[in-house]
Amino acid sequence: MRVVLAEDAVLLREGLAGLLERFGHTVAAAVGDAPSLIAAVEEHAPDIVVTDVRMPPGFTDEGLRAAFTLRARRPGLPVLVLSHYVQQAYVAELMDAGVGYLLKDRIGHVQEFADALDRVAAGGTVVDPEVVRQLLTRRRDPLLRLTPREREVLALIAEGRSNAAIARTLVVTEAAVAKHIASILAKLDLPPAGDDHRRVLAVLAYLRG
Repeated sequence: MRVVLAEDAVLLREGLAGLLERFGHTVAAAVGDAPSLIAAVEEHAPDIVVTDVRMPPGFTDEGLRAAFTLRARRPGLPVLVLSHYVQQAYVAELMDAGVGYLLKDRIGHVQEFADALDRVAAGGTVVDPEVVRQLLTRRRDPLLRLTPREREVLALIAEGRSNAAIARTLVVTEAAVAKHIASILAKLDLPPAGDDHRRVLAVLAYLRG
């Protein structure tokens, strides 16, 4: 894939560029601020954007706002947003197809980072497991209806994993996963979801309350 990368910390930017190239991707541009990100995407028309949330000049949410601007101009542009800290407010804004939200610590889990990039590029929604954990904690009481195994499955669903991926992670059959998911949707009164993306959105909508 052709990637445009935005990260203001030079060492991390260079490290991410090297990691992306290690997995066979082409870094079309690596920039350090939001205006440069927008310009680079307009110039290179990448397959996916990877951007930090906080960048110059204000170090608030410039990267996130730039991502929304780009998706308004290029609907469906896959974007993977990176952040140092859990910002639960961003989850609501990022609940859309082809968008991911990962903590920067996740980059150290190289294969997980690569898998998340591929899922977002394919139109999926990916949320960092730590964000999911904090959202689960906020909605603790309703989740008491779930068994420990169902809570495991719920967390993996919210990460954007398919039934097959969940089955591999938990070392169970896909039929068992489907049964758990049916039970979760029933216990939490979630609307039916006909594909993986709608299922993730339903779960995230529930978790953020």
